[in-house]
Amino acid sequence: MTDAPLPYLIRGSGPGLLLAHGAGGGAVSNWTPILDGLAEHFTVVAPDYPGSGDSPRATEPLQLESLADDLVATAVAAGLDEFAIAGYSLGTAVATTAAVRHPDRVRRLALIAGLTHADPWLSQAIRTWQVLFDGDPVPLGHFSLLMAASPDALAEGVTDELAATVGNSLAPGAPEQFDLVSRVDIRPLLPRVTAPTLVLATGQDSLTQPHFSRALAEGIPDAKLVELAAGHNVFIEAGPELLAALLEFLPEPA
Repeated sequence: MTDAPLPYLIRGSGPGLLLAHGAGGGAVSNWTPILDGLAEHFTVVAPDYPGSGDSPRATEPLQLESLADDLVATAVAAGLDEFAIAGYSLGTAVATTAAVRHPDRVRRLALIAGLTHADPWLSQAIRTWQVLFDGDPVPLGHFSLLMAASPDALAEGVTDELAATVGNSLAPGAPEQFDLVSRVDIRPLLPRVTAPTLVLATGQDSLTQPHFSRALAEGIPDAKLVELAAGHNVFIEAGPELLAALLEFLPEPA
């Protein structure tokens, strides 16, 4: 992949906002809970990585720099010359890389439930997903919920029916996207970010734990850190709070 636009959806009008989704998700499955709220204020472009949505699966391992360039190429192809980027989970690494590689285009950066690298806990979670992916969707869904939901969200228990639904909802390209997560290390890039940055930590996150967000905020010059009371599935557990934080930060001062 070299600067090739990805399949995308576009909504709304106003200043440009590019969305970078998480591994195993997609433009629709990740961003839908807050998409309409964002589109009231921005021209929102939400691409799908290879293997998500209508984007064909990759035939070679995904590379972070190429994916970041393709994300930017998608925004440009959609008519955005300059834009903010909001990234979620793996998308925080993609968005940060894009901001460093394309500082002339990226005006603001919002990093949600982010990561800096694959530590031993995250690496083990990825290996478990990869082992479960081609099997029964019920254990796959149970494990996905264990990683994505906060303890409060799991308080009433999870049925096998719900677990199967979750297991079947992962993008076909999840294995390649999880593999990319296992190789991510953006720590050397953080001091090179020049765009104003908001880091949104998910305080009850078992997957990309809050220490990652603290490291992002400490490593990126002048970054602002805000913690939301949610697990990794922040769009469902704290959607209104997430949307409010983004709408407060993303518009540039008049």
